[in-house]
Amino acid sequence: MDSHERVESFRNHYEAIRAEVGKVIVGMDEVVEQVMCCLLTGGHALLEGVPGVGKTMLIRTLSDALDLRFSRIQFTPDLMPADIIGTNIVVDDGRGGKQFQFQQGPIFGNMILADEINRATPKTQSAVLEAMAERSVSVAKTIHKLELPFFVLATQNPLEMEGTYPLPEAQLDRFMFKVLVGSPSLSELTTILDRTTGAETPEARKIVGRDELLAMRDLVREVPVASHVKEYIGRVILATHPGSEFETESTRKYVRYGASPRAAQSIILAAKVNALRQGRHNVAFADVRRAAKPALRHRLILNFEGEAEGVRPDDLVDQILAAVPEAQTV
Repeated sequence: MDSHERVESFRNHYEAIRAEVGKVIVGMDEVVEQVMCCLLTGGHALLEGVPGVGKTMLIRTLSDALDLRFSRIQFTPDLMPADIIGTNIVVDDGRGGKQFQFQQGPIFGNMILADEINRATPKTQSAVLEAMAERSVSVAKTIHKLELPFFVLATQNPLEMEGTYPLPEAQLDRFMFKVLVGSPSLSELTTILDRTTGAETPEARKIVGRDELLAMRDLVREVPVASHVKEYIGRVILATHPGSEFETESTRKYVRYGASPRAAQSIILAAKVNALRQGRHNVAFADVRRAAKPALRHRLILNFEGEAEGVRPDDLVDQILAAVPEAQTV
């Protein structure tokens, strides 16, 4: 199969998944696009929105469209790390003796729904950190590898809601995208009521399996990125750092810490997906700008003034994109 045929196959699979999800999920086009970017690059996604807007339903529907091992973890204040990664239990060895045997936790799957992750304590939240970063877990000095592909799709309620614990910066940085899930419009709400209160409830069917998904991920990695596009991404990332040569006025005034190199990796991978789904085998500046907000909004740490004035990270990203030129002037 030549490169053109592989790109067309990618587009066909992508659109098939989108169409299948669309049978159940109403609207949310941008949200679905961003979550699929994470799935097709091996990244993790954090979906934030008030209860009842369909975050969990979206992830479950995606799992129905993908032939993968799906696992759901409901995060609660009393959840312990062993409830997530598993633990050693004592079993009979068949000869009248006892031995330890590792019992896998729900983290051992391909697609993990971490539901309401910020309702658990920081100790329990951190139990997911190694799995997200290393695709492995450590129990009693033994490292257990996780099967690929491995995605964590977490949902969280806004931090101002009662009973939530903020995710630490180190764990937030492990998420490729932070996806904001808003409320539906009037027409979308009417369609939701039609689909969910009638005699039949629509369900998604399996469209893409493990091998096809891994092949799509491989193709994403092969998409070339021109040096001037990579340099543009670098300037955007450095513009988020106060004190850098590319800082903007808003960065200097409101930001304490800027985005990490992992943010640049997230943007470039998402830009490759944006190019492929449009049938292109090269990354354009527009692909980069489209990925900037979900990749940066959770990685910009505001200072006291930014917090006090209620500055939105998305507004800062807009100002950075407007200030940073695509071509660097000499």
